[in-house]
Amino acid sequence: MLNKVAFYTLGCKLNFAETDTIINKFLKKGYEYVKFISYADLYIINTCSVTKNAEKELKKLVRIAINNNVNAFIVAIGCYSQVNPKEISLINGIDLIIGSKEKFNIINHLKKNYKNKYLSLKDKNLYIPSYSRLNRTRSYLKIQDGCDYKCSYCTIPKARGFSISDNIKNIIFYAKNLIKQGIKEIVLTGVNIGDYGKHNSNLLELIQAMESSLNEEDIKRIRISSIEPNLLSDDIINFIYKSKIFVNHFHIPLQSGSDEILNKMKRRYSKNLYLERIKKILNIMPFACIGSDVIVGFPGEKEKNFIETYSLLSEINISYLHVFSYSERINTKAFIMNNSIPKKIRYKRNKIFIRLSKEKKKIFYIKQINKKSNVLFENKNKSGYIYGYTDNYIRTKTIWKSDLVNNMKNVTLLNVDDCGNMICKII
Repeated sequence: MLNKVAFYTLGCKLNFAETDTIINKFLKKGYEYVKFISYADLYIINTCSVTKNAEKELKKLVRIAINNNVNAFIVAIGCYSQVNPKEISLINGIDLIIGSKEKFNIINHLKKNYKNKYLSLKDKNLYIPSYSRLNRTRSYLKIQDGCDYKCSYCTIPKARGFSISDNIKNIIFYAKNLIKQGIKEIVLTGVNIGDYGKHNSNLLELIQAMESSLNEEDIKRIRISSIEPNLLSDDIINFIYKSKIFVNHFHIPLQSGSDEILNKMKRRYSKNLYLERIKKILNIMPFACIGSDVIVGFPGEKEKNFIETYSLLSEINISYLHVFSYSERINTKAFIMNNSIPKKIRYKRNKIFIRLSKEKKKIFYIKQINKKSNVLFENKNKSGYIYGYTDNYIRTKTIWKSDLVNNMKNVTLLNVDDCGNMICKII
């Protein structure tokens, strides 16, 4: 029997939630969970199909696993396994390949005797509940999976199928279960959570139900992960403004500030709609944290399109950026588009936006100096300091004290250190 199992997760918060769900299945079967850098009998890598870098990371992780145990059984699961199993099968050392849905049945697949790599590509659009809970102060709770959108650069619909959601009753049940385990912050996650419920309910109804079913004694915070600007309604923004447990932190992907490029990307909004959403939030929550995604080097992105995006993001009060260089993905419409941008130019534009993100984050932090806030502290002692986040997602640090672990404290925000953390003082 393969007794020791190690996991590594690539990609999004949803992947992390699903990995923890799978880990728990192994623990219930008597496996010993060890770190990926340790000796293990079984190494499982939850893959991502979004960028080329994730493919490189997969190859690197396979080498690490082989170096740890040359006889280990190595499994690739998840999105990249679903989209490009044949490509993965060429990677030396991988013994088993399992797609997006069947990864939850991995233990059953391990019982079979495979002479060759097994490709599990069953097209079942079943909803599998998932949440992270191992060694965390906060937990990612999956509320939705898949996507009905057809963005021209994205492989997620092929990797995860059409949009599907859990029901409100189940989500509240899982939230209460996490609360019983000591979780103080829950992050609602999915592929396209603004599309939650589709025909039976919607995201506003879900968060309203969570607010009425949970209180501040049950859960300190609920955070909403990335949400499309066209799905972020005034009603949702107003609700979060008044809420006692939903925090003033929004992550709203932009991708491009050029309507010409947005149209090529098949995005469902204009830059003006994006600006309206930002303005609405900041009018009622001036210290809200607003993060965004941007893709540079999309096919046909001329210099003027790039400058248009840069100018837009420079002028508005975005708090930070997640920056991606466009990555060619087979089986997408963008893959066959003309006017490919040279990788050197993509790299240069990426660096410019990373610099802008650092500037935006520093400005956002400096504006909050001397303000009072609540910080949920984490569970690690890092060089004599303990770290945590405010409601509006400012990373803080203070002198390590064990009684701060997994506790919410009132603090005064003092100043920003050289690493970009906000030093705080317990009140």
